[in-house]
Amino acid sequence: MLHGHPAWIYVRRFIRGLAEAGFRAIAHDQIGFDRSDKPEREGDYTIQRNVKHFAALMDALTLDGVTLVVHDFGGPLGLAWAIENRDRVKRLVILNTFAGSIPAQADKTALLWIKLMGAPALGELLVKGARLPVRIFLLRMGIVHRERIGENERAAYLAPHPTWGSRAGLLAYPRLWPFEERNPTWALARQIEDGLPKLAGKPALICRGLKDPGYQSGLLTLGAECFPGAEVHEFEDASHFVQEDAHERIVPLIIHFLRRT
Repeated sequence: MLHGHPAWIYVRRFIRGLAEAGFRAIAHDQIGFDRSDKPEREGDYTIQRNVKHFAALMDALTLDGVTLVVHDFGGPLGLAWAIENRDRVKRLVILNTFAGSIPAQADKTALLWIKLMGAPALGELLVKGARLPVRIFLLRMGIVHRERIGENERAAYLAPHPTWGSRAGLLAYPRLWPFEERNPTWALARQIEDGLPKLAGKPALICRGLKDPGYQSGLLTLGAECFPGAEVHEFEDASHFVQEDAHERIVPLIIHFLRRT
């Protein structure tokens, strides 16, 4: 299970239902989040490096027959690994995410916000100072049913980055969006685009929150067109963090999908 930005494996706490159903669930924290190391040098945060970390974990655990559950930046991370290790992948569960480069027709306002958060000096203030990705994009825009988010949940999402120095990962990710060729993730994004057809035959479950600003703006485009025959469920009352808004519906869908395929 691969999380994205600015979350950590806390967003996967609903996997208890999978474990109770008899499935083994492994939640992977990316560098810079939760209890993982938090290097202060921004150059330590790249999707390519995260793919290598994830590959090392999968090799150490000698896992085969894997069901990848990906969300947000977990999409390009997990799919890049899956394309190179498709013989080890049995199924895919796709939550609101992306894989390739950002389409040219994506909403310009959304792109502007990403660029502002990644801008020199201003990005430091918005991300390292105000923690905008967590406070606004996760806890407000990213969740429709905010009545579910109490003080404990809010504190949990803020907990991994208590100091300015611990927030380098928070700042790095807005600068990794592959919306132009000079971006450090651009080449990998294009490789993933070219490699996705190699995964087209894998059983896939797609659960998508339709109130996601990223989906509505054209930033998060990965969907059924990449996986012919995928089982698709769309949730009108869910935003980007669809597992927060609709976990009581998604977990049974995943369990049924695992048993069926």
